[in-house]
Amino acid sequence: MSAAGIGSRPSLAVWKFASCDGCQLSLLDCEDELLALSEVVRIAHFTEMSSAFVAGPYDLSLVEGSITTPDDAERIVKIRAASKVLISIGACATAGGIQGLRNFARSGEYASVVYAHPDYLSTLDTSTPIADHVRVDYELHGCPIDRTQLLEVLLASLNGRRPAIKSTSVCHECKAGGTVCLLVRSNETCMGPITRSGCGALCPSIGRGCFGCFGPSDSANTGSLARRLGENGVTAAQLVRLFRTFNAGAPAFRDQSLSYSSQVPNAAPDDSPLERMRTP
Repeated sequence: MSAAGIGSRPSLAVWKFASCDGCQLSLLDCEDELLALSEVVRIAHFTEMSSAFVAGPYDLSLVEGSITTPDDAERIVKIRAASKVLISIGACATAGGIQGLRNFARSGEYASVVYAHPDYLSTLDTSTPIADHVRVDYELHGCPIDRTQLLEVLLASLNGRRPAIKSTSVCHECKAGGTVCLLVRSNETCMGPITRSGCGALCPSIGRGCFGCFGPSDSANTGSLARRLGENGVTAAQLVRLFRTFNAGAPAFRDQSLSYSSQVPNAAPDDSPLERMRTP
């Protein structure tokens, strides 16, 4: 046990960066399990739950949100230095989040549309995942994350083992739940074949195609699905939008969207932050 836990319970800290707080709320949604967890760990920092604060170092840190400002970039380095184990949680922390769409636009374009005085802002040109800035011990995907998976990650980390989280696709969950394939039955636009499982195939179970909330699965064949959807009448512009949602910055989704963006005017301008990042 680290210095933070000597003579006491292991310490847990939860940190927020650019995000909606939905993944932190998933932890609060654990309710009875959270009460049990609080008996075996010391929650040293969790602003969503309490204003109490205990200085580090910390045995375990959960980080929600992407890095979008110079202050963020400095703060995550300090958090990493103070944490024995650091786990990024949610689409924002693992793939840049919905705010990562600005990576595909001209620098400052979104800010000029949204804010009356964008000159007051102090932001980076990009929204990037935590792993782009510091070493991450484990990434938990989802928008928001699944509470059951979160509990497994916490218990595994506290016991020094690898979390038992499946990396299969949503299609496996559809099969397990008896949901007939929407893509095959009705040519419904569905990201299930290439999306990581974890949601319980919620959308397909009510007749709606998967939106890709949990990001690309480990074996995602994005090109194959894109071609199939194209055969079903999905346009290049629609394909770009399909791959540019919660996990637009995930490499598998990002690269596939870029392969179609050349067919869509202004989908990824040459002077976008993303294009500058890709230039050797």
